[in-house]
Amino acid sequence: MKRFFFLLIKPLSFLPALAMMYLIFTFSAQTGDISSELSYRVSHKIVTVGDQVLDTGFTEGQIEEYTEKIHGPVRKLAHIGEYFLLAVAVSFPLYVYGLRGFPLVLLAGALCVGFAFLDEQHQSSVSGRGASVRDVMIDSIGIFLGITVVRIICWTALAPSRFMEKRRQRKRRKKKKKK
Repeated sequence: MKRFFFLLIKPLSFLPALAMMYLIFTFSAQTGDISSELSYRVSHKIVTVGDQVLDTGFTEGQIEEYTEKIHGPVRKLAHIGEYFLLAVAVSFPLYVYGLRGFPLVLLAGALCVGFAFLDEQHQSSVSGRGASVRDVMIDSIGIFLGITVVRIICWTALAPSRFMEKRRQRKRRKKKKKK
């Protein structure tokens, strides 16, 4: 029964990846003006909160100036962040299915980078947007950070069980030698 449950539930582990792809696709479907407005508001909020936390007493003009300065980097960090989350959402299920090491990096990376290319092509058909290889390269930073984090978390979480398995194997070998 337990095995049946896992066979039923395992395919559902890809749902977060599909949800993330949908979210990215939705953001890419926004016109250039809407997308820029959204990231500008996020940048403005970052500067405003920073002003309040650090109690700098910026004027509205200074807040606008700093907002303009960080607007570009905030857009690029959003690319890294959304593709980081996509890579995590793709890598965990692949890990659950037994993919480890370089094959995990290769397959998860290929799936996510491939999606980034498709997403850029999709953007090229949206008003005020265009395809950019540079954005795919920026997305790739988030992708490979996400895959690396999954590998570290999974390796760390499984370390105790690997240690216990090695101990059991040593005990079995000792018993065989005694016989």
